[in-house]
Amino acid sequence: MKTTNSNISTLEAFKEKNYGKRGSMERDALESGYEAFKIGALIHDTRLEMGMTQEELAEKVGTTKSYISKIENNLKEVRISTLQKIIELGFGARLELNIKR
Repeated sequence: MKTTNSNISTLEAFKEKNYGKRGSMERDALESGYEAFKIGALIHDTRLEMGMTQEELAEKVGTTKSYISKIENNLKEVRISTLQKIIELGFGARLELNIKR
């Protein structure tokens, strides 16, 4: 006999139940925090894939190891101009931004 777990829901349903519908202040704060976390995680993962230390990335970008660490660990929000330097000077790539509705 197979049992089912009725407590399982989608991520969207969980967020709506615990943080409200899209557009509410709590939900917007959650989504904004996730985006900041995602940027730090992307920088961290790319840096590791390229075999770079935080110190090496900071040197290429013209900042400090401490600042790179704070961005990667979501302790400091990164300015778009600094993000562009990290992507272009640090990783030799191009930053692309999209607006989705």
